[in-house]
Amino acid sequence: MELAYTRDDEEFRTRLRSWLAAVLPILPPRPDPLDWPARRAYDMGWQRRLYDAGYAGLHWPQAAGGRGATPVQHLIFLEETEAAGAPYVGAGFVGLLHAGPTIAAEGGPAQRARWLPPILRGEEVWCQGFSEPEAGSDLASLRTRAVRSSDSYVVTGTKIWTSHAEVADWCELLVRTDPEAPRHRGLTWLALPMDAPGVTVRPLRTLAGSQEFAEVFLDEVRVPVGNRVGAENDGWRVTMVTLSFERGTAFAGEVVACRRTLRQLARRAQRDGRWEDPALRRRLGRLNAEFTALWRLVQWNVSEAAHALRHGGSGVPGAGGSVFKLRYSHARQELYETAAAVLGPGSLDLAEEWTRERLSSLSYTIAAGTSQIQHNIVAERVLGLPRGR
Repeated sequence: MELAYTRDDEEFRTRLRSWLAAVLPILPPRPDPLDWPARRAYDMGWQRRLYDAGYAGLHWPQAAGGRGATPVQHLIFLEETEAAGAPYVGAGFVGLLHAGPTIAAEGGPAQRARWLPPILRGEEVWCQGFSEPEAGSDLASLRTRAVRSSDSYVVTGTKIWTSHAEVADWCELLVRTDPEAPRHRGLTWLALPMDAPGVTVRPLRTLAGSQEFAEVFLDEVRVPVGNRVGAENDGWRVTMVTLSFERGTAFAGEVVACRRTLRQLARRAQRDGRWEDPALRRRLGRLNAEFTALWRLVQWNVSEAAHALRHGGSGVPGAGGSVFKLRYSHARQELYETAAAVLGPGSLDLAEEWTRERLSSLSYTIAAGTSQIQHNIVAERVLGLPRGR
């Protein structure tokens, strides 16, 4: 694991801090967190600023339009932007953190040229169309059909928990193209234009009142064959690439945010007189150790992927991402349970950001593969245990 800071790394940190100090004070006010069209505009405006300053796709390969920065510089970027209170990827999450990297790894030259630059410039938003009402954790049992018709696929089915669908331009869509094949081998990964005829989006309201998820209904939607990423019926393998990015590096910035939240909780406990409770101090201390260890695991996973890339590998995060995702999702829930203890009766107030985050944290043991799925991956691919029956 390469964690030593070089002179180039320290110069990169200094330049980044200077840029953040200059640009953050002139940003427009953040929109209402429940107003997703406004949040899309705000998040894409921030992404454009990153692009113009040379910080968009920092860790993406240069061949994909990124900067090709080292893993250490990528982690410095996450640390410094979070410490400065800079915006996160927001509505650009799917495109920047897993659809884009998947296309960079698996797409053809024309696909990379079409889809990657608009993602990096903050011009197009992607959503994820994987889960279905009867195929969530058991993703391979999905039923959305895509029938080849000349130079198009005709797609019919329903997707659910489709992140940012109501403000998205494109959807990374997993469909069944061969119903006779074993369920993992008859799937295909498509890029679906969200304005195509036959696409209906119905927003879903979460427990916290937001609408970042939706149901998507597909009624004989025609998707060009040229929008297929990877070979027909090879979608399961391509999807595992997507999920490797989602589990391996997509939550890295959130670990930094959780460490900041932990420090704020400690200050709040001291201010409100709860610091004298030894049980609370132990909880905060244990969480500090948890998130420090998780950050080291992020560093390990990113370094491992970069090392593989330098030696002819794909640079795609490995099964270690499941180890990280499994522990992070539970640690995040524990963090916001502790926040409730610090807030006391105030933890019931939805106007309190920590309260909304506490409700949101409940989804992390489901999103990007449930904890049960992650346990199976770790058991089989990391520990080498026999597959369950």
